[in-house]
Formats: sequence, C-alpha cells, structure tokens
Amino acid sequence: MWRVLSRFSLCRSYIHLRFSSLSAGSSRGKIFRHDSPPSIWSLLRLNGGYARLFSDNSTVPVGDFDLADKDDPSKIVEIASGEFYDDRTGGLAAEDGVFGDSFDFQTDSFSAGEGDIVAAEAREISPEELESVLSLLQSTADGSLESTLDSLHLSLCEEFMMKVLETPLISGENLIRFFRWALSKPSEFEVSFTTVGALVRSVCRGDPPKKDVYLVWDLVREIGMKQKGEALLDVGILNELLAAFSRLGKGRAALEVLDKFDELECVPDSMSYYFTIYALCKRKSYELALPVCEKMLTAGILPEAEQISNIISWLCQGRLAKNAHSLYSTAKEKGKLPSQSAMNILISLLCRDDETVKFARDMLGDISKEARRYAIKPFSAVISGLCRSKDLDEAKSLLHEMVEAGPPPGNAVFNSVIHGFSKAREMNTALEVKTTMELRGLKPDLFTYTVIISGFVSGGDMEEACKLLKEAKQKHKKLSPVMYHTLIRGYCKLEEFDKALGLLREMKSFGVEPNADEYNKLIQSLCLKALDTETAEKLLEEMKESGLFLNGITRGLIRAVKELQVEELAIEELPQIEA
Repeated sequence: MWRVLSRFSLCRSYIHLRFSSLSAGSSRGKIFRHDSPPSIWSLLRLNGGYARLFSDNSTVPVGDFDLADKDDPSKIVEIASGEFYDDRTGGLAAEDGVFGDSFDFQTDSFSAGEGDIVAAEAREISPEELESVLSLLQSTADGSLESTLDSLHLSLCEEFMMKVLETPLISGENLIRFFRWALSKPSEFEVSFTTVGALVRSVCRGDPPKKDVYLVWDLVREIGMKQKGEALLDVGILNELLAAFSRLGKGRAALEVLDKFDELECVPDSMSYYFTIYALCKRKSYELALPVCEKMLTAGILPEAEQISNIISWLCQGRLAKNAHSLYSTAKEKGKLPSQSAMNILISLLCRDDETVKFARDMLGDISKEARRYAIKPFSAVISGLCRSKDLDEAKSLLHEMVEAGPPPGNAVFNSVIHGFSKAREMNTALEVKTTMELRGLKPDLFTYTVIISGFVSGGDMEEACKLLKEAKQKHKKLSPVMYHTLIRGYCKLEEFDKALGLLREMKSFGVEPNADEYNKLIQSLCLKALDTETAEKLLEEMKESGLFLNGITRGLIRAVKELQVEELAIEELPQIEA
C-alpha cells in the first residue's frame, strides 16, 4: 500500500509538467527514445533510486530499464517491473491496474483505482482533531475525559491513534483511559499489535508512577485474554512491563507477568527472566527468585554475560552460593563467562562453606592470565577456606602455584598456610613455608611467629618455641602480648613457674605490658599446682601497682588456698601438743 500512496502523491505533485525535448545522453542510459517528450519519468531517470518506487518488485535494481526502440515511437517502454509508458497515449499504463487506465499529462488528468484513492484519503489526519485530543489529554485529569472524547466524533484510524500515543507530555493514566475509550468503539477502532505496543512503551518509559504501570498491565492482560489468536501481544511488549516493574521493585507483579506468558500465547526470552529476577532480588525475595532462575536454566535461555554477572551478584547477596555456582557453570558452558567482579563475589561466598570451597578452587582456573595478576582477593579467600577445611595439601599446592604463576602471595596468604599447618602440629611443614616466605623477600611478622610458637607449645616443645621467641626478638623491637601469653601458659601447664615468672618480668623490656590475663593465669597456676600463695600475693600487689584488677574468683582462690595451708599447719602441730 505504501507504494500506491507514494506513486499517487508523486504523480500529483508533478501534474503541471508538460512535454518538452529531452536532451540525449545520461550516465545511466536513456529510458525513453530521444525524441519522446519529457515527463515526470525523465526527472525520475535522473535519480534512479526512484525506480523501485514505481515497481511492485522491491528487488528491482537501480537503473534496471529497457531502452525504447528509437524506430518505433508507439512501442511501450517497460519501466522496472509491470508498468509501462505508452507514447501513443502519453500516459502511464500499469500491468497490474494499480494506476487505473492512464495518467494523461496533456489534460492533467489522473485515473486510479477507486478503492486505493479512498484508502489514501481515509488515512489523512485532521490537524484540528489531533490538536483537540492532545490538548484534552494533556490537561484533563477528571471524569469528563470520555464524555468530551465522545463529543469530538473522532476518526480512530491506526495512524491517528499512533500520533496520540507517541506524543510526549501526556500522563500514562490519560493514555490508558483514551485507549480504553477507543476500545469501546469497535466499529471505529480496531486494536492492533502496533497500537498496543505504542501504548505500553509510552506508559512505561522513564520512571512511571506505579499506578500507571499496574493499570496498563491490567489492560494488556485483558486484551490478550479476550482476543487470543490475534497476535496482539509479543514478548517485547511484556518485557516492557517487566522492565518497568523491575525498576519500581515490584517483584510479585513482575512474577505475575512472567507466569501469564503461556496464557497470553507468548514465550519468555532471556530478558523476561532477567527482569523478573531483578525485580524479586531488589525486594530481597530470594526464595521467589530462585525458582525463576532454575526455570531459566531448565529452558536453556541465558541473557548476555553482563546480565548473568548481575544475577550472580544478586544470588550471592541472598547467600545462595550453590545456585549462583550452577548459573555460573551453565554460563561457562555457553561461552558467557561472567565479569571478574561477579566471579570474585561468588568465590568469596563459596569459600565460607567447607562443602563448596572446592568449587571456588576450580573457578580460579577460569580467571584470565591478565586478570590473574590482580586477583589476590579470590586466591586469598580460597587459601583461607582450604586451611579452615583442613585441606592443607591443596592449600600448599595453591600457594606454590601462586608463587610460580601469580598473583604474588603476601604475608597474609603465607600466614594462613603456616597457621593451618601449625594447628595440625605439622611444624616441619610450617617452618618450610616460613622459609619460602623469607626466600621471596618477605619478612615474617609477629603473627607468623605467634602461630608457630603456639604450635610448638601445644605439642609441649617449649625449647623450639623459645628459639622462635629469640628469633622474633632479633627481628622485631616490640613483640606481641599473645606471644608471651602463649609461652606463659605453656610453662604453667608444665609447672615450670620460674620460667613463666621470668617471661612475665621480660615482657616490659620488649614494649609489652602484662595484662590481667597473664597475671590471672599465673596466679591460678601458683595456687592450684604449686600452692605458692606467697608468690601469688606478690603478683597481686604488682597488679594493684599497675592499675590492673584481679577478678573475685582468683582473689577467693588465694584466700582459700591460704586457709587450707593454715589448717594443714595446725593439724601437723596437734600431735606434738598431746605428747
């Protein structure tokens, strides 16, 4: 039909032209015989792109014309496909009857099919009617809208509806009311896919009021349910609604739209699932987002890598590590690897559970060589998770892999592995890792020495623990209170109280002030194991001078032990008195 209208309009615009001589020669070749009068066609010849316009065949190439026979002025010259210029009548004859009988340039008359001209005129939009409707819709916000529209007696063709629906600065509510009013005039307006789509796009653009989005969804659902089989809706229209609900954070409404796809004879695509998951996760309704994600995976429909990265991040916020990893694995199989930031979030979450840390370990192999250089956080998280789950051999293997291929491990990574082996009392391996640390130019910090000393103390090897203490004194001017606390506890456990007291006196010289815990542990050991209340009372006096407070239980313990000692002395003296 657009070809009919274009032909008709172009012919009328040039109807005043008369025949005159046409100069010979053209870069495209002559269309008419050299002595045939020029017409609109001679002008079109100068722009061969219009050849398609006057052809019913859209594949006709530019300049695809047959030259006129110079010797036969009555010969009909074929133009493109199916249309001819007749030199005998000076008019245009169309093989398919599109242009009627002829267009006579001598009399300025045009004869076309009656139905085509009526259709063309019927599509003309009255500017006055359009202006009236737009003014009404941009200003009316009361119940008089429908009655005013009735009084205008509008011609509701599709072009008119599109002009109204695509006009900005009209509230979504008024557009919906106008569309409902048009639907109530079935004899004047026939709803179409184009008009429904324009309505939804206009209402949902930007940040629409939630009321308008709900209203347009009710209307779309009503149209789809009442006129099934007419292809008035598609996934694009429904996705516009899902996108609007997701921006508004209306998760349940988005889920309702997705659930209605089958009834509305539409098939959800990857963005349908994405918008629904986004809307649900925005409301922290992770328990509802999870089935949608599983349905998406079952259908084998995945969005692009950027959207997959977002979904993984949202699932991780809901602590759904296993489900996020399932999505990651499927995306990897389809060549849609998520972003590095999403991978880091997922790896970190997987490392919190001993059952899933192995998944995180496998994911490290998917990090690109370039990104690996800066991926110290995910590697550190996996090291910590492996040590916590007591998979120390794998942790050591990963550490050596980091040393060889990066990212370069720092003190924190080495300390995690050393701590793991120290807790397992595999002290030789812990010392081996410490040596590797030093060979890489890293200086063992106080935590390094503390965890190794703790490992030796737990095994009762105080001699090796003291060697580490001596090394720490040489490399650090100020030591850790925890280090001394660990050693004091170790000596108290072995009832070597003199050495424990010696460490307590030594602490101040290395910038460490004894706290109540050291005094408390030592006093309790002296009372319970050595029954040395005299030394315990001296320590109590030291605490008072240092401004430390000893808890009531330990104070009571000193008194109780002292009373027992007095009673024992009294019992020992009784036989001597009787004698």
